[in-house]
Amino acid sequence: MTLRPLVFAATAALALLAPALCPAETPAQTSAAGPALAAPAPFSLEALAARAAAIARAPYVPAPPRQPEVLERIDYDAHWQIRYRKDKTLQLGAVPVQFFHLGTYFRQPVKMFAVANGQAREVLYAPALFDMPKDSPARDLTADAGFAGFRILRPDLSGDWISFLGATYFRTEGALGQFGLSARAIAVDTGLPSGEEFPRFTEVYLEEGAGGQAVVTALVEGRSLAGVWRMAITNTPGQGQVMAVESRIYLRKPVARLGLAPLTSMFWYSETNRWHALDWRPEVHDSDGLLIAPATGTPVWRALDTPGDIVTTRFAGPAPKGFGLVQRDRDFEHYQDDGVWYDRRPTVWVEPVSDWGRGAVTLVELPTHDEIYDNIVAFWTPETLPAPGQELRFDYRLHWVDRVPPQGDLAQVVASRIGMGGNAGVKRPRDQIKVVLDFEGPALAGLGEADGVTPEITAPQGVEIINPFAHPIRGSTRWRLVFDVKSPPGTGTVDLLAGLSRGGRALSETWAAPLHPDRIEKLR
Repeated sequence: MTLRPLVFAATAALALLAPALCPAETPAQTSAAGPALAAPAPFSLEALAARAAAIARAPYVPAPPRQPEVLERIDYDAHWQIRYRKDKTLQLGAVPVQFFHLGTYFRQPVKMFAVANGQAREVLYAPALFDMPKDSPARDLTADAGFAGFRILRPDLSGDWISFLGATYFRTEGALGQFGLSARAIAVDTGLPSGEEFPRFTEVYLEEGAGGQAVVTALVEGRSLAGVWRMAITNTPGQGQVMAVESRIYLRKPVARLGLAPLTSMFWYSETNRWHALDWRPEVHDSDGLLIAPATGTPVWRALDTPGDIVTTRFAGPAPKGFGLVQRDRDFEHYQDDGVWYDRRPTVWVEPVSDWGRGAVTLVELPTHDEIYDNIVAFWTPETLPAPGQELRFDYRLHWVDRVPPQGDLAQVVASRIGMGGNAGVKRPRDQIKVVLDFEGPALAGLGEADGVTPEITAPQGVEIINPFAHPIRGSTRWRLVFDVKSPPGTGTVDLLAGLSRGGRALSETWAAPLHPDRIEKLR
């Protein structure tokens, strides 16, 4: 039990703030297939980083979107009726690229560039690049409106496996061919009362890398910072994607909470809090837990929750071996959704490459009452930040996979269940909650009830743990840990740590989760 969460609550509403960018006019080079490209100009990561540093030293001047009255009419339905033409696909060696149109939810154009041999050519927007209905409001935009984002397709153009759209968001289909959670380049002041800031990609440079990799280099600008991100992306069908990310960040001003390698997901309800929603499906979530592999000690599995308020949990210490938002439950029967396939949603694992120093893996959970809202954010918060204008380099790998490789032989949490305390057949105590955890893994293999498997449970002062016991589940390879939690009247949130050990050696990862006695009391 090497990590103890520190929990903070906030009540801020999150506001989306993003500057506008108007494409400059440049001479075009036409081609028979694909979009028109502007004249070439020298390009390098170092030169773009120098520009980012200069931008951060200058005052931030936001620009309003162009033609907002037209963009307002390109709503969700109108936007997705606008399709990029397959015959206009930009082919960068083995990397086929198509572009997204602007709309009411994507109002800021992003300059797009095709890079080859150290030369960058701007990709020029033209309405003819898109198929759109004759009555589409997009036809009222000017001829230089620009692109909202892009996607990289499979070689046969049958569909995309990665997309970049909105602020600094991007996502891939993972190992199981189903889009789910998203990653971002940066998060600023997420979950704080001051409101969240959303820097955005303003320029994107696309090229083919070694071995057919897709290489994306992006300039990011925002009210509080500017920077450059370079992502070398390998796509292995059936195994997922690996993104080698380099970042160079320059603050304009001090930032209260800087989130590095942020992941954004959705958790509505699971078997842990199934009473939260009146829905026909047993579970609805893109991710069911935050997994942290600390620099030393036992991995921590933080079961996700749908709070009644914005809740922030920090796991502080040296830089971890890795962390990620995980969809661990892969059983279709637990979701029953054959439309959006929650059982196939990707897991994303963040693996540090450079020296991150000390800080905290930070989890922000927001209330939600529907599956259409992302309400989970996880990121790394450095303990110290550079002064404005100084460079922060931060490198890592993102693994979009089916499951995280095992952390040694420790058993993993495979189910978390919460219900009324006490026992059937007698009056249930109103001040107790029952917790039932299932574990499975090599460290438990072959052990029986007489082999000294011991519950390890940590609770806040004043909270009583009643009758904890662990036993193997007959007919399976799982073990079950059961205990009741009794808290003083008026207790809001109880943060628990639990696991299994034997002779002082951990047999399982550490389960961490918040309980809400006051919320459960209202359901009785």
